[in-house]
Amino acid sequence: MTSPSSDAATERPWYGVPLPALRWLRVYNNENFRHDLIAGTTLAAFLVPASIGDASLAGLPPEAGLYACLFSGFVFWLVCSSKHTAIAVTSAISLLIGSTLGELAAGDVARFAALASATALLVAAIGLIAWFVRAGAIVRFISEGVMVGFKCGVALVLASTQLPKLFGVHGAHGNFRQNAASFARNLDETNVAALIVGLTTLTLLIAGKTYFKRIPVALFVVIGGIVATRCFNLEAVGVTLLGEVPQGIPAPGPPAIAWSEVNELLPLALACFLLGAVETAAIGRMFAAKHGLRLDANQEFLAISAANLAAGLGHGFPVSGGMSQSLVNEEAGARTPVSGLIAAAIVLLIILFVAQLLEDLPQPVLGAVVLAAVTGLFNLSALRHFWREDRREFVVAAAALVAVLASGLLRGVLIGCVISLVQLIHRASQPHVALLGRIPGTLRFSDRQRHPENEVVPGVAIFRPESALVYFNIDYVRDHIISETLLADEPVKLVVLDLSGAPFVDLQGAHGLGDLADELAAAGIRVQAVEARSTVRDRLRGESIDAKLGGLARRNSVHEAVDDFQRGGRDARRLPQRWSESQN
Repeated sequence: MTSPSSDAATERPWYGVPLPALRWLRVYNNENFRHDLIAGTTLAAFLVPASIGDASLAGLPPEAGLYACLFSGFVFWLVCSSKHTAIAVTSAISLLIGSTLGELAAGDVARFAALASATALLVAAIGLIAWFVRAGAIVRFISEGVMVGFKCGVALVLASTQLPKLFGVHGAHGNFRQNAASFARNLDETNVAALIVGLTTLTLLIAGKTYFKRIPVALFVVIGGIVATRCFNLEAVGVTLLGEVPQGIPAPGPPAIAWSEVNELLPLALACFLLGAVETAAIGRMFAAKHGLRLDANQEFLAISAANLAAGLGHGFPVSGGMSQSLVNEEAGARTPVSGLIAAAIVLLIILFVAQLLEDLPQPVLGAVVLAAVTGLFNLSALRHFWREDRREFVVAAAALVAVLASGLLRGVLIGCVISLVQLIHRASQPHVALLGRIPGTLRFSDRQRHPENEVVPGVAIFRPESALVYFNIDYVRDHIISETLLADEPVKLVVLDLSGAPFVDLQGAHGLGDLADELAAAGIRVQAVEARSTVRDRLRGESIDAKLGGLARRNSVHEAVDDFQRGGRDARRLPQRWSESQN
């Protein structure tokens, strides 16, 4: 945690500014730089092996991951609103790229790389449009259940692609079922040397994540793997190595693809953007809550757009905020996004001067690095929590998981989005309609379902719809109230409609309330609306429905309506005046 005194100036709101860095850089000081330098160095040590592993996961050469982190890191820090989010290639997006572009590239490595870079540019365009129309709220439409299920599915798919590297056997390049079946068939061909190297690396990585969280264990195991190759000649005993890694950086430029291929890449780019937007926003919200700051989701869209534009022009592939990378950055003491800039600069030095050393990296070490990251994706505790607390959310998570395993990552994420939207529409179309009763000894009323001890008023049914009343839910609300009224244990003479929980009523909702009053009137039951907000009163008056609902006044209440009914008209001369106080 940073001290309030040293970081107070940088905690001013950054949202709403296209380049937030231009604001907080004015108060940037040596103390911040010292913390950011340590964090940036630690982050770079984590980024190098992780980006190489994710590039392998995407089916791209290792330098593609380094280029993506390098170019995106040089621009993301200028645009993002979160102080701790680190931009990186991620396992989920990498696997999505690899599983989708394989068929389009048809084995052509250069074409594969060009399509991946073009996808990053499309993600940048989608992010820019999302920022321009201020679509930050869309990330909230993908529920936590969908994301948990999707990540669990990704973890299993990841494991199926990396276990062959760990065991030194031939691996398939298909869906989860094909990969798992291929691994099982070839298990008897396990290379003992590769397995020893892989399991040793995996053990060290898991121990590091458990006991040495602030130490870049992944960097040390990568260095150790390169040293082991040279000392023990691992290639001679059948251990596959990473292979050639070009030294230097390419000249930035657009990928060489035809315009006709853009349409084929759009679904993939949209899926990558959704994954990246949700992940980046979730990371930003987590750190904002921890440090008492605010996050501008729209600004993160612009940051994702700028980062992917740089990654695409720099011959990389789509990037987003990385959870593991961001946690490393924050735990290392980052004060501002400058730590990401420092990490990118260190990656540049590695590419320029020591890239050739990576050629001797054993593939089992690379597989172990990716498998270690899988442990953070498969969130079994979240699935257990859903099972205990919200079975519907568990079903959504399970459906997203199965969709990823059965249909692949691209279809899986799209199916997950559809599930999330269907769930939202279902809940919105059937809002809770509370049946109220009097709280004993008071003049207040509350939900009888939650408080069975509440008193029933003889001859009166009191309902409170707890949602806006609009075209897609008014029929449900009307039918529910009519059913509850006509099937009540005792005859009902008055229905009190408490509209305090309805912030908005559209045209169809207004006429639905009119139809409700007509149907109940035909059964000899009067309807009295109370507690309506000013905008709702205006709508009902504008559609000439207020008279059907007993008149509308801003000062009427549930208690007054019940009290007048129980008096049985003794103050009938006062009633019209009370209900007609509507001009204000």
